[in-house]
Amino acid sequence: MDLRTLARVQALGRIVIGAAFTVAPTLAGASWVGRGAAAPEARVLAIAFGVRDLAIGAGTAWALGGGGRARPWLLAGAISDLADVYATTSHRDRLPAAAVAGAGALGATSTLAGLYLQARID
Repeated sequence: MDLRTLARVQALGRIVIGAAFTVAPTLAGASWVGRGAAAPEARVLAIAFGVRDLAIGAGTAWALGGGGRARPWLLAGAISDLADVYATTSHRDRLPAAAVAGAGALGATSTLAGLYLQARID
């Protein structure tokens, strides 16, 4: 798989995850924070997270399709993913262990992929 295809796959994944958090914040949020996702305050943050990822994914896909430079979008995604990993690991004692492992692994992998791709695309 070439780098641009990998970046498109990452962008699509970000769009799917973003849409899930935007449309079904309690359900999607439960996979990350557990039962606390049902709280109205958590739903607000889940929707905001979802729209952020949806926008970054769409912007990345647009840029990769010839609409502009992809590097800033990839870097924005990597920084956002790193913030997600930091937030998750900082509060791991209050989150379900499986969610911490899953979100941590996904976030760390996406951070590294984004940093790698942004250094090599454009």
